[in-house]
Amino acid sequence: MITKVLFSVLLCFLTVNFTFAQISELPKDKDSPHDVSLVESPDMMLPYAKIQAAPADYTSGNLLSRMIDGLGFRYHYVSKGLREEDLAYRPTPEASSCLETLRHIYGLSDVILNGVKNAPNVRPVDYSIYSYEELREKTLVNLKLASDLARGKTAEQVAELSIIFERDGKQSSSPFWHMLNGPLADAIYHTGQVVSFRRTTGNPQQAGVNVFMGTVKK
Repeated sequence: MITKVLFSVLLCFLTVNFTFAQISELPKDKDSPHDVSLVESPDMMLPYAKIQAAPADYTSGNLLSRMIDGLGFRYHYVSKGLREEDLAYRPTPEASSCLETLRHIYGLSDVILNGVKNAPNVRPVDYSIYSYEELREKTLVNLKLASDLARGKTAEQVAELSIIFERDGKQSSSPFWHMLNGPLADAIYHTGQVVSFRRTTGNPQQAGVNVFMGTVKK
């Protein structure tokens, strides 16, 4: 009797393990009904799929970091899933296209990161060499690095930062205050333009993105 019970338990155990092994080998692409984990999506591995927890203290560096986080979270979903027709769209013949706007945002993210690093922005730079996917990833990585570097800085440490431009070996410098009303505000503004562009082309931003709370409804 005991032998039969043990045999039944062993058989059940082997059946369960075989079932899980078969499930683990199922294809995990975005169209598969078995791919229920957002974490497994390559896009979710990029920075700002969700906004990081708010700092505990309202220091100068933490406030700057949180502003960058807000931009990064917005940009992540605004720039996600753009089609060729979305990237080519421009409201007027004279206006920048969506892709050209993404290039500009990437350039601004360079300035933001270099500002927090106190590193020069060497000009000129050709951002047209990057694909849409490269622009998106590089922009998000820049913003995450800048946020991490800014987080925890004191008012005195932020005051030591400046915006430096270099062209033909000559440098010019501006107070870091200009980062707030300049590149940072400019990047948020242009991110809003991409929202408008993709609505116009019939490909609105993913539903369920809550920029106030920094969360995404599944």
